[in-house]
Amino acid sequence: MKRYGQFCPVAKVAELLTERWTVLILRELTMGSTRYNDIRRGVPLISPSVLAQRLKTLVESGIVECAREQSGRSREYKLTPAGEEIEPIIQAVGIWGQRWVRNRMHEDDLDASLLMWDMRRSIRPEALPAKRTVIYFEFSDAKKGMRRWWVVVENGEADLCLQDPGHEVDLAVYTTLYCFTRIWMGDLSLASARSSGEVRLEGEGKLKQTMTQWLGFSSFAPVRAPGQASGPRQISGSVSVELPKLVRH
Repeated sequence: MKRYGQFCPVAKVAELLTERWTVLILRELTMGSTRYNDIRRGVPLISPSVLAQRLKTLVESGIVECAREQSGRSREYKLTPAGEEIEPIIQAVGIWGQRWVRNRMHEDDLDASLLMWDMRRSIRPEALPAKRTVIYFEFSDAKKGMRRWWVVVENGEADLCLQDPGHEVDLAVYTTLYCFTRIWMGDLSLASARSSGEVRLEGEGKLKQTMTQWLGFSSFAPVRAPGQASGPRQISGSVSVELPKLVRH
């Protein structure tokens, strides 16, 4: 850990939190991830050794606690009371970034794994049929091996698969990673993307009609950049989509 040589609490916090990946690990913990593999799925580019080291530092700093699960097979990482106080700080950083920093997306910013992981934990099972529901996503511009995804929702839980789970697909979504990331972040409405042909849906009619109800969106999607009109985020000329309030998933 690099030190600033100052007693100021801002400097002391910066020493801890500005280490690369640390804020993203805390983001995953505040969003409910507790297992090592789940945290890594939210930060897919981090190396296993660096993740282990960052978690160790957070534990030693009293921000995270680590305990064995009852089965004894794996460890659980949870925020301590000190760590829980960081949650509104992480949320505030995200809101500020959505409003002032995230004005454009570069190709290197697109990550199908992160997008699908975020979508999986934001899906609202209560808005889907009581039976098992399988939603297939295909991103034509994603990297090889990251183009086809299946979300299986059953018994109130959503599972994410990179391999065909072998179940009948109820709804298929064909689009680009760039387009759906824009929809997820509130930059483009689903209705507008469907109207322009950027998103094509095949499957049950009711699932198509209620997609904005069960899909969920990024918790930062409602945040508007300076100069944007109040109300649902939308692109000029698009049909607006009501988005949820900022919530912990």
